Order: sequence, then structure tokens, then C-alpha cells
Amino acid sequence: MPRLTVIGTGYLGATHAICMAVLGYEVLGVDVDGAKVARLASGEVPFFEPGLPELLVKALESGRLRFTTSYAEAGDFGDVHFLCVGTPQRPGSYAADLRFVDAAVTELAHHLHRRALVVGKSTVPIGTAARLTEMVRRLAPAGDRVELAWNPEFLREGYAVDDTMRPDRLVFGVASPWAQERLRAAYAPVLAQGTPPSSPTWPPPSW
Repeated sequence: MPRLTVIGTGYLGATHAICMAVLGYEVLGVDVDGAKVARLASGEVPFFEPGLPELLVKALESGRLRFTTSYAEAGDFGDVHFLCVGTPQRPGSYAADLRFVDAAVTELAHHLHRRALVVGKSTVPIGTAARLTEMVRRLAPAGDRVELAWNPEFLREGYAVDDTMRPDRLVFGVASPWAQERLRAAYAPVLAQGTPPSSPTWPPPSW
């Protein structure tokens, strides 16, 4: 199984990290907020979601889930890096604020010294993935051995655990067969349940 990092431990990121650890993966959750990291590491979910606190305790006790503020540790640890930082609406505009996404990708890229897949889950405008691909390959020591894919989330509040562990679909936006294989490996237990993945084509559309 690939080792996973989850960048951003808000509602989406914490849920994804916890559930993937329960499914059997080694997972490292990463956040710049040290207080949030400490709460999660102590077994406290900082928001309400049914069933998640119990799964957090189970994941921590298994030894498969850890949390950190270190992007260097994330780069050394992960084979697949899920990007789950927030994209809030800009004040007075319908546009998404991508500052947090850009900051996370920039910081992570500096620590990618080997082949890896960065997977966006945050909601972003069209064209963001192409821009981030250029950014991460320019900044990462591994250069074009780092690929970027997208795997949008479909979480419903109150049902996030089921939507993560037993989704009715998985959408993969990839630029190569290797990226698709890595994403399939990162979701192997979910796909084994019969969850259908999308069928991407290469080269990808203008995303």
C-alpha cells in the first residue's frame, strides 16, 4: 500500500486522514495549526461528525495515523499527498481564494525529492490543476517526476464517514496511466467494494 499524507486537517482533511487509516493505510496528517494537530493527536476531533471520534481513537491506537506540522516530514513520508486545504470565497466575490492551496503546494513541493503524486481534493476553478502542475514541477527537487491529479470530494455533513469509506463513486482526473494506478492503489479497499472509478483519458482536458 502507498503511504499517504493529507495536507490540511479541517473537516475534509481530518475525515479523509482518519478514514484512510482505518482502511489500513499509513497516514500522516499535516497542518500549519499546531493546536489543531495537538488536538487530533490526542484523540479529539475539533468538529462534530457522527462516528468520527471513535474512528480517530481506533486509527491512533493502530499506529497507522500520526499528525505533524512538518512539511519536510510529509515529503519524506508520503507516496501520495492529498491536498485538502480550504478554498473560501473571496470577500465581495464569488471567486475562490486559492492562497491556502498555493501556500500548501509551494511548501510541500520544496520537500518532494522522489517520485510522488499530489492529489487535489479541494474545490478549485478550472485551470488550477494545470497551473499547480507547473508550480510543483518547478519547485520540487524531483521535478517532473512529481505528478498532479484531482480527486474531488463529495462529502455530506453528518454522512462524511460513509461518503469517504463507502462512496457511490470516485472521480479521478489524471494525466498519465501511472497517476491512475497510484490513485487506484490509494483507494484499493474502496474499489474492492465495487465503487466505480471514472475512466480518464490522456492527454487530459484543459483542467
